[in-house]
Amino acid sequence: MFDLIVGFAILLLGAMCGGSFGLPSKFVPKDLPWEILWGPFFFFATLLLPLAAGPILVPGLVDIYTTVGPLGLLLPLVFGFLWGLGSMTLGLSFAFIGLSLAYAINYGGQIIVGSMGTMLIHQPEKLQTTPGIVILSGVAVCLLGVIICGRAGILKAANEADNAPVTENDKPRKSALPGLLLALISGILCACYAIAVSFADEIKQTAITAGISNWRNTLPATFLILFGGFFSSCLYCVMKLNQNKTWKHFLSPKVVIVLAIALVMAALHDAAVALFGLGASKLGDLGVSVGYAVFMAFAIIVGNFNGFLTGEWRNAGRKATRWIYAGIVVLVIAVCILGLGNGMDHTAQQETPDSCECPSTEE
Repeated sequence: MFDLIVGFAILLLGAMCGGSFGLPSKFVPKDLPWEILWGPFFFFATLLLPLAAGPILVPGLVDIYTTVGPLGLLLPLVFGFLWGLGSMTLGLSFAFIGLSLAYAINYGGQIIVGSMGTMLIHQPEKLQTTPGIVILSGVAVCLLGVIICGRAGILKAANEADNAPVTENDKPRKSALPGLLLALISGILCACYAIAVSFADEIKQTAITAGISNWRNTLPATFLILFGGFFSSCLYCVMKLNQNKTWKHFLSPKVVIVLAIALVMAALHDAAVALFGLGASKLGDLGVSVGYAVFMAFAIIVGNFNGFLTGEWRNAGRKATRWIYAGIVVLVIAVCILGLGNGMDHTAQQETPDSCECPSTEE
């Protein structure tokens, strides 16, 4: 039980980092092209920081990968590539609908797909147990929370459009729906991170055999998944830089501040994914599925808090604000249900004897 408490505490700390990594982007000038901030962010988060920290935190990192071999590295790398696509589209959704809604919709989608996907792939039999049914109920409640948050976003966009000053040069007002759909798609793709982790057990076990201590033995898998994300996210940003001819912005003296902001965002992001891997490892057999759901729900709450802090809901209207409050409350309830389901599963495993204590037939 102590490991469960420690695991949930680590997940909460990771969620604070994950729900806040987009916050520094609010301090970048709005007229700056999207790729000038997010290109360096993805470069720092998926390549530079892992390359810098990897050899220091995990001695013999390359040897661990060599021991595992290409087949053991393939699936974490592939799902890391898909996760990178999701992270890139999350960055786009911030620009469309703001931090608060983007976090709620994206992370809600991750909870549903990330938790259910890993369970269906690796432990479908759990769905027929009492803990599995409780966990399914928690995922269903989470889905309700995502729907409520989506409703809040639509009301917010409508209220802001109705109260915006009208001028002759106004462009037609855009619907919130494309931004909401983009955030949802990004959530489905980002959930591939949990699936990548679920296929990385061989990497972790190899690290343990190599003598890597328990708080660091999840890092080789984390670095590999981030590297997979480098190919999708960074290559997209390079394409945008070429397409929009925006490379010249990196010659401006002001870009130093932007690069510093990108580095802070990357540090928060990588701290979040590393803490998720460590926290999930403390939660038993369902650590990835339930841990991912709890992590993301916590991050939604933190992300919405940051959204309120930066004034994103100032002109949303009372009705939209009530809906987003309700969505957050429902997500908190979902976290409690998921935690209960995981605790039940953990207890059931402890009560199941490793071997049958049958009467001896010897006289």
